[in-house]
Amino acid sequence: MKPYQGYSGSIEFDDDDMVFHGRIIGIPDIVTFEAENAEDLVKAFHESVDDYLAFCNERGLAPRKPYSGKLALRTTPEIHALLGRAAASDGKSINQWVSDTLAEAAKRRIDAASTKVHAA
Repeated sequence: MKPYQGYSGSIEFDDDDMVFHGRIIGIPDIVTFEAENAEDLVKAFHESVDDYLAFCNERGLAPRKPYSGKLALRTTPEIHALLGRAAASDGKSINQWVSDTLAEAAKRRIDAASTKVHAA
């Protein structure tokens, strides 16, 4: 499923009820959507995003934005050292090297497989 207005969704399929359901990801608020087929699922996702934005607007609240751009990463000292060496070999800071490398890996992953549906 393509992002809509900067928001993305996760999708699961409930084979008992034969329905797709999803949730906007990357925000702490719980915003869900549901449909019986793919076309309606996309519409329901868009409607949920629009409803969420309208809800926030009506109450004078700033809508939560997915992802702040800050990422805390814990690793081993050995991996940290490897990252430092790799970054230095590319003439980059560790932060920039990790950001660039993760972006490349994520793009390959997203391009290789569209939205995955998980069975509930």
